[in-house]
Amino acid sequence: MRAARIAVVTVFFLNGFGFANWVVRIPAVREGLGLSKGVLGIALLGAAVGSLACMPVAGWLASRIGSRFVVGVTVFSFCLALPLPALAPSLPLLVGALVVLGAFMGGLDVSMNTQAVAVERRYGRPIMSSFHAAFSLGGLAGSASGGFMASLGVGIAPHLIGVGALSAIVAVAAYRMLLPAKADVAESGPAFARPTRALAGLGVIAFCVLLGEGAMSDWSALYLRGTLGTGAGFAAAGYAVFSVAMAAGRVSGDRLARRFGSAWLVRSGGAIAAVGLGLSLAAGHPFVALAGFACAGAGFSIVFPLALSAAGRTKEMPSGVAIAAVSTAGYLGFLVGPPTIGFVAQTIGLGSALYIVVILSAVIATLARAMKVGGKAVSRANRKQL
Repeated sequence: MRAARIAVVTVFFLNGFGFANWVVRIPAVREGLGLSKGVLGIALLGAAVGSLACMPVAGWLASRIGSRFVVGVTVFSFCLALPLPALAPSLPLLVGALVVLGAFMGGLDVSMNTQAVAVERRYGRPIMSSFHAAFSLGGLAGSASGGFMASLGVGIAPHLIGVGALSAIVAVAAYRMLLPAKADVAESGPAFARPTRALAGLGVIAFCVLLGEGAMSDWSALYLRGTLGTGAGFAAAGYAVFSVAMAAGRVSGDRLARRFGSAWLVRSGGAIAAVGLGLSLAAGHPFVALAGFACAGAGFSIVFPLALSAAGRTKEMPSGVAIAAVSTAGYLGFLVGPPTIGFVAQTIGLGSALYIVVILSAVIATLARAMKVGGKAVSRANRKQL
């Protein structure tokens, strides 16, 4: 079990690492092709389409043949597809490359979370936040290395080819330690289902928080560089600061949830993100913007893991089905958020468009009571496990 947990942590880390190396190079891709913010938003929509098309397929396959095989296929395919956007010489080919990359990203997100749920069940205690912490740490490492490469003037294509090759080598070792197919292949019910009325609040929370995460990953560097006029290296620091704050929150997430309760944490997190990011956007200063991104990262950090945990506690449907439903709602926000921000930015400017994230952060705080689904039973279960 320890080896399986390490393997899942590694896969989450690789996902965050590869994704962050891509997002910090988005400004260079935009400049290389001469794209406006609105056109870039259309291109990013390709990743959303690819992911939404692949996620149900990945969930169906994981429920039939086990998540281990699906994780293996999607993580290696993600590594191979990572350089494709950098190699695209035109807008149509960029959109196609992002569709392919998004498909494997979506498949990997679904399959690695399914494997994580299987490992968590065998541990008998909450550890989901630690997996998502690994993704954040990967994002931190990826944004730091990507920003460093950008500051050195390294080309986008060789940079992402190197990242994909290194990640594939590490993935080989991780794949061998994943739980076998029998760990989750026998689960009944569909891989995805529309949330019931009781889970609707959790779905909205997941949608809002992952839309915010997607906006920070895709637009933080462009906001710093394009709107506030910073250099490429400083612009990459935006996502790095966001990732540091998010990783710190997720590392301590399981302990904080046991002490303060999930509803209190979600309410506080939404308020911190809304107030901190809103004030920083109003100030319009690069260093204040970094503080705002840190508030967003800290506020968002454990909201999604807690939403998945709450979904797994519901008695209205099997936990795997409930988790898949809430995950789908969340990743929908993650995928459609960045293009939406781009479309709005084309009209009112990126700084004003990012207030969408502020509003949705406030929505998270107001819906925090949805985290109490099954909360009392889980609190007793946690005391027994401890």
